[in-house]
Amino acid sequence: MQCRSENELQILVDEAKHFTSKGKVADYIPALKRANRNSLSIAIYNPDGNYFSAGDISESFTLQSISKVLTLALALMDRGEEYVFERVGQEPTGDPFNSIAKLETSIPSRPLNPMINAGALAVTHMIKGNSVEERFSRLLTLVQKLTANSSIGYNKEVAESEFETADLNRSLCYFLKQHGLIKEDVEELMDLYTKQCSIELNCLDLARIGCVFSFDGKDPISKEQLIPTHIARICKTFMVTCGMYNASGEFAIKVGIPAKSGVSGGIMGAVPGRFGIGVFGPALDDKGNSVAGMKLMRLLSEKYSLSMF
Repeated sequence: MQCRSENELQILVDEAKHFTSKGKVADYIPALKRANRNSLSIAIYNPDGNYFSAGDISESFTLQSISKVLTLALALMDRGEEYVFERVGQEPTGDPFNSIAKLETSIPSRPLNPMINAGALAVTHMIKGNSVEERFSRLLTLVQKLTANSSIGYNKEVAESEFETADLNRSLCYFLKQHGLIKEDVEELMDLYTKQCSIELNCLDLARIGCVFSFDGKDPISKEQLIPTHIARICKTFMVTCGMYNASGEFAIKVGIPAKSGVSGGIMGAVPGRFGIGVFGPALDDKGNSVAGMKLMRLLSEKYSLSMF
């Protein structure tokens, strides 16, 4: 069973929208403060190219941590599984996404997974290229292919705002550098990482990326294998186990859809073999997930029996 009309989807959005009052927009990144807390929108992208939507799906937002899935895919394509997972673990963590605690207690000292900030920084470091510009261009090209939208770029204001306030991420980088997991200039890596997080798109673009992942890396329209099948499956597994920060277990039980969130309020979902989902709701809970977006995903999963479990 799946959504048959935009009216059905709008009813779910209207119900979930009441929950926007329970969250607040990310304020530790100044450029994200201006988001409308009451916004909520969703797009569902089907493999035949048709889509359903509700809310203002033309509203743009930055990927933030959703980009971690895409950099992981690119790093795995560049370096291979053995190289990547020698340096970054594959286990969930109950700690906040920006925590440094486990780095200090893990032996050997390495990030537990690619979806926390320490792991994402190590993964971004692995992207091949001779400069920040070349590496970012390769990532952006991948995003443009996944969305079939060559106009996608990044928000310079958000990138600069994040770069200027990224002291905690710099601390993670220096810790990783001390232990040999990062070998480049920290400021260059932060430049690349903040640009990566600031790639800007809308719900429909995000839903289309989700649709490609739902079909194991194959573009459902062009039939081109944009991401190797085994790599797409690895990424989806991390989305299930680690994609919703330290609410991932609860989300897996209540929703059961591979998904990744970001502190801009975006959520990307990939319903295996069926369709992709893009949600935007900038009011966040205390774990960094969209409050109304999480509720909307749960309502959607329950109504249409989307859980993979």
